[in-house]
Amino acid sequence: MKKETAIKLFQDKRVRVKWDDEQEKWYFSIIDVIGVLNESNNPRKH
Repeated sequence: MKKETAIKLFQDKRVRVKWDDEQEKWYFSIIDVIGVLNESNNPRKH
């Protein structure tokens, strides 16, 4: 898996991320983060 697009684990849950070389920043999927924080299997419905 490339650094530009990867999967990170947070509390054993998958969170999609993207690396921006130009700005040297990680961007995280908001839907995935909401799912982890709400412990939801379907965070789009909450």
